[in-house]
Amino acid sequence: MKRVLTVALIIFVCLSFVSVFAVEPINVTETNTTSEIIEEKEKVKTEIDKYVEKYDNNQTYGMTAYVLKMLQMYSIPVCFLGIALGAIAQFVLGIRKLDFRQRGSRMILAFITVLVICQVLPLIFALVVKGWR
Repeated sequence: MKRVLTVALIIFVCLSFVSVFAVEPINVTETNTTSEIIEEKEKVKTEIDKYVEKYDNNQTYGMTAYVLKMLQMYSIPVCFLGIALGAIAQFVLGIRKLDFRQRGSRMILAFITVLVICQVLPLIFALVVKGWR
């Protein structure tokens, strides 16, 4: 039963990554690519400027808040993939070897800890900067 659940979880995670990162193919031309890069750069700059304005025109705090937001967003799929790999090591490979079961258990614990830290860190930053200044 554990194997079936683990395999189902892995398939679900893989399909989630495919649907999240699915991108329409673009025609790669010199002007098209350059304009898209410039548009993306401007979008990031406006987003950073919103954070700078939010933190009382402090460039350092605004950039830190933006980086923490990106860390929070990209840590979710990475940690879920790590948790899935830990579950494979613990429940599938760990049936025959005890060291794989322990390694998988440690991997799951480590990735859950990293996930919680990455999700809570922007909140703590905002509370400290906005609350105690």
